[in-house]
Amino acid sequence: MQKIKLGWLLGTSLLIGSCALETQQTIPKIGTRSVQTTADIYQDYLHRDVRDDIFYFVMPDRFNNGDPQNDNGSVTLPISNGGLNLASKRGFHGGDIKGVEDKLDYLKNMGISAIWMTPILRNKAVQPDGVAHHGYWIVDFSQLDPHFGTNDDLKHLIELAHSKGIKVFFDIITNHTADVIKYEQCHQANGEFTPGLERCAYKSLAQLAKGDRYTPFIPEEEKEVKFPAWLNDPQYYHNQGDSTFTGESSLNGDFSGLDDLNTEHPKVLAGMTEIYKNLVKEFKPDGFRIDTVRHVRLPFWQAFSPAIMQYAKAQGIPNFHIFGEVYDTNPEALSRFTTEGKLPSVLDFGFQQAAADVFYRGQSPVSIQTLFAQDHLYNDEDSQADLLMTFLGNHDMGRSGYFINQGTPKANAEEKLQRSILSHAFMYFSRGIPVVYYGDEQGFTGDGNDVDAREDMFPSQVASYNDNVLLGSAQTTADDNFNPSHPIYQALAKLGKLRREHQILRRGRYQDRYFKKGSQIFAFARIGANSGAEYLMVFNAGTSEQTINVDANADSYQALVPAKRFSKTGDSLSITLPALSYGVYQGR
Repeated sequence: MQKIKLGWLLGTSLLIGSCALETQQTIPKIGTRSVQTTADIYQDYLHRDVRDDIFYFVMPDRFNNGDPQNDNGSVTLPISNGGLNLASKRGFHGGDIKGVEDKLDYLKNMGISAIWMTPILRNKAVQPDGVAHHGYWIVDFSQLDPHFGTNDDLKHLIELAHSKGIKVFFDIITNHTADVIKYEQCHQANGEFTPGLERCAYKSLAQLAKGDRYTPFIPEEEKEVKFPAWLNDPQYYHNQGDSTFTGESSLNGDFSGLDDLNTEHPKVLAGMTEIYKNLVKEFKPDGFRIDTVRHVRLPFWQAFSPAIMQYAKAQGIPNFHIFGEVYDTNPEALSRFTTEGKLPSVLDFGFQQAAADVFYRGQSPVSIQTLFAQDHLYNDEDSQADLLMTFLGNHDMGRSGYFINQGTPKANAEEKLQRSILSHAFMYFSRGIPVVYYGDEQGFTGDGNDVDAREDMFPSQVASYNDNVLLGSAQTTADDNFNPSHPIYQALAKLGKLRREHQILRRGRYQDRYFKKGSQIFAFARIGANSGAEYLMVFNAGTSEQTINVDANADSYQALVPAKRFSKTGDSLSITLPALSYGVYQGR
């Protein structure tokens, strides 16, 4: 196997300052300005198009502990107290909103312009199946969870982030609340399961029609724990038992016991819309990521999303953005929620799969061509493929570093590092809005999905985290991992700078240039909507040097990230790339 030089991947010869820029968008006048420069756009968070952003997805509990006094949660509300266990991968670890605030410059210097946090509203801290370090077990939709801080802490974070040009996105839930409702048929009066049972089997709509249904109740000590108060009434829930995540149970069943809201009920639609309008009014976030979208019927989204977008604009947030989690890799399934469902965007699970197949598993890049050929499915009056959120790993499915270890178990440390940087470069330059999963910039790998992909950035006490070998670093998760010298952090900073300086790399129309079965080298272009200017990207996902020949669509080209060899003869380009590297060329 050829030795691979890291310099090719880090883009050591970037010629950013000397390159012509696509004209930046004209925006409504602010003060005496009418047209913004690139620097203005990245300071003016309010008017910045979301396609210009680079997101950082962070789980506050595992990121940074800015206030150790809140580590155990509420001192007055037992349901939101406890769960701190620094040695358990399922426990609270102490990270909080103040901790995120303290690291804003760390993120800004990496090129991050938007932060998406896992849910931060008040949770039921401890349930029989775990601890709410993730924030998805909400009981109060108006208050910050005390493990993370106060409402004022959140407002201060948003104010400070905005002063630095960084947007803040909330992770929201409409599908369910915490597990409070129980069923007489499978629970005792105290809420515990009847001996011999570990779940409540799903009851179908056909069973309900025959009168075979559960009798819901709420244990005495939890009858009034949810807010707003209407959430305490079982009539607003499906009450059909645990979902099997197939068929109708995917829409009606309790998600691992969590109380599944009857989102078809007009009161639920109105109530959840009011809840999130209130959050927009109080905190002025820049957008929402919506959890478990595919577990809610489309009519809910058709009403909810436009209502929230319209309300946000009325509150002075003109570019409020919403994207949903639809855990499906099929563009036909994903696009249904952006067209019929009226969501502006979804997380692009199809992109994640194609990128992992090509850069981590050695499969043909033709899968990328096949994926992007379906981008037209997303087109309608309020959505399009370049609004999709692209990512390489997350808190549920696992980290990109884990997929690299799985796909190339015999590769050396240098190759694994290069695969990470190369796949991130692909995410930054292909269509869509890139999302970096916290810790990936420090080479975190994890041991799989769910809690095995939620390591601490601050020194961890979890043994199963600390025995992992990180990419590009001799450190472990037992160390503090906010190292701006880490090679992936440095690479992302350079990628972000290049993306910021060239609007076409953020918004240009995608165009296939070279894909061939049996070849690991491929090329695509981004085309300026106004100028027609071309930016050519060439990627070699193979472990040996490769050369391709493609048509030249410009008179000349300037290297922004140079290949090993690049030549133009007439209307033909010849490009040679070392193993696991990429080149970026601006047509002139």
